Amino acid sequence: MKQIYTAYVNEDQAIWTYLFERQEKLLVDKASNEYLNCLKRLEPVLNKHKIPNFEQLNEYLYKANGWVIEVVEGLIEPNEFFNLLSQKRFPASTWLRDKAHLDYLQEPDMFHDIFGHIPLLMNTPFSQYVFEYAQLAKCHTHNEMILKQMQRLYWFTIEFGVIKELGQTRIYGAGILSSIEESKFIFSEKAHIYPFHLDDFIMKEYRIDILQENYYQINSFTDLWEHLKEYERLYLNHVVAPTP
Repeated sequence: MKQIYTAYVNEDQAIWTYLFERQEKLLVDKASNEYLNCLKRLEPVLNKHKIPNFEQLNEYLYKANGWVIEVVEGLIEPNEFFNLLSQKRFPASTWLRDKAHLDYLQEPDMFHDIFGHIPLLMNTPFSQYVFEYAQLAKCHTHNEMILKQMQRLYWFTIEFGVIKELGQTRIYGAGILSSIEESKFIFSEKAHIYPFHLDDFIMKEYRIDILQENYYQINSFTDLWEHLKEYERLYLNHVVAPTP
C-alpha cells in the first residue's frame, strides 16, 4: 500500500494543521525534550503547515536510524505488527480523523501514528528499543500469555510511557503525545505516576477506551533496554520456543 497524497482535500489539510498546532503548543512544557528535539529535526517534512508526505519523511527516518513508514489500512494482527517492527518498518495509517472526532479516537489515525510515534524513531536509544522489543515479541506470538504480556509492555512504554527529565515528569508515549485529553489528564491529581516496575503491570489487563489512570516512569531511554532484558530474564527464560 502507498499514501495517495492527492486524495487529501482542503478539509484534511485544515484538520492536520489544527491538530498539530494545538498539540505542539500544549506539549512545550509537557513532552520529553528528546521528543521535542526530534520533532524539530523533522520540521522540514513534519510540521503544522501540511500533511506529511511519507516518502519525504522516510528519507529522514532511514538516514537517522534505518526506519521507514509502512502504510497499513488500520489495526493489524500482532504477527504482522511485530514482523514489520522487527524489519524497522513502522505501520501507519493514512486516514485522518474528521471534525466530529478531533479530541478522541479509539482506533489510531495518521495523526496518532505520525505525530505521536514517528519523531522518537529519530532518537537512537529509543528506536533501538522498539526494534529489539519487536525482535523478542516476534519469537513468542505463538504463546498467548507471553503475547499479552508483550502488548502490556508496549502499552506502558511506547504508547503511554513517561520519563523523568531534570526532576520533572515528561511524556514520551505516543498515545499521550497525540491526545489533547491524555496529555492534560496525566498532569492532574487523578493520574497516578509510579516508578517503572514490571511486576506492577505485566500481569494486569488495561483498557483502551478510557483515559489511563496509571503510568510508569523511566529515568532514561536506555532504561528501556534494561527493562526489556529484565522481562526476558524473569518471564521468558522458562518458555520453550517452538520447534522449527
